[in-house]
Amino acid sequence: MITFWTCALGLTLLLYVTLDGFDLGVGILFPLAPDETARRHMLAAISPVWDGNETWLVIAASILFGAFPLVYATLLSAFYLPLMVMLAALILRGVAFEFRYKSGSLRVLWDIGFAGGSIVAGFVQGTAVGALVGGLAIQDGRYVGGAMGWLSPFALLCGVGLCLGYALLGAGWLTYKTAADVQALAFRLLPRLTVAVLAFLAVAFVSALALDLPVMHRWLDEPVLALFPLIGVVACAILFVAIRRRQSLMPFLCGLAIFAAAFATLAVSFYPYMVPFSITIADAVSPAESLSFMFWGAGIFVLPITLIYTFVVYFVFKGKVDPTAEYD
Repeated sequence: MITFWTCALGLTLLLYVTLDGFDLGVGILFPLAPDETARRHMLAAISPVWDGNETWLVIAASILFGAFPLVYATLLSAFYLPLMVMLAALILRGVAFEFRYKSGSLRVLWDIGFAGGSIVAGFVQGTAVGALVGGLAIQDGRYVGGAMGWLSPFALLCGVGLCLGYALLGAGWLTYKTAADVQALAFRLLPRLTVAVLAFLAVAFVSALALDLPVMHRWLDEPVLALFPLIGVVACAILFVAIRRRQSLMPFLCGLAIFAAAFATLAVSFYPYMVPFSITIADAVSPAESLSFMFWGAGIFVLPITLIYTFVVYFVFKGKVDPTAEYD
């Protein structure tokens, strides 16, 4: 049961980061749209799926709460303020998405809310990842760092990096789902975003070396871990070729591969820790009875049904969107 719930948590986190990541990326790129027609086209590209993508965040949090309560309590204690900011940003983003179409004079305000909510949500998520990589102040399984103990230059750098990564995913999605002016805009942005993401990774790597972060010792002890970043580098090379050939779907697939490689790199670097390098899976897991109870409900029914629903939605709404269609 421990293996099942650990894998389930990893899967739900990866699905959230990649699926909600691309629609957050579209929101981050939203201010670059040249006119209202292009903005409507961008929103139409994510309209059928954006709210369903956020379901995976709820499921991941539910698995943490039920299967790994110690990690849930620790992360909530450490990131209470940024999590509240992230939730407020996601709510603002959703409200702005629905209201901008029905608004006249306030449409600019809702546009700012949609783009701002996307940027803030992505930045907070990246900052949290950076704080985990940098290490939280934990003693005897409890967070003791205070309300702002997560804040550091490295964490802020990771916040910017994730926003760039989400923008890369969003641009890839737009090349697949849109045509004409918006697709052309996405193809123009993709090379710059790819270079920016690679530059961030290089700066983050050098910063981790300079700060002598514990994760770097893991890499030096196990060079085989470099296999996963290598996959990301290959995906970047394929991405540049796809951009040059104007292939519509390949940029998005390459973006997914880059994120999957980054996620796998972090996972194998920290294993068996869930909160590096303080709380292991064995420390955090619920009693076997709780895991079994969850398995016969959420594990057998909720998780598979949600997966099937997600696949069906993306299959039904495959292909290019109609830029003249109403997205509400």
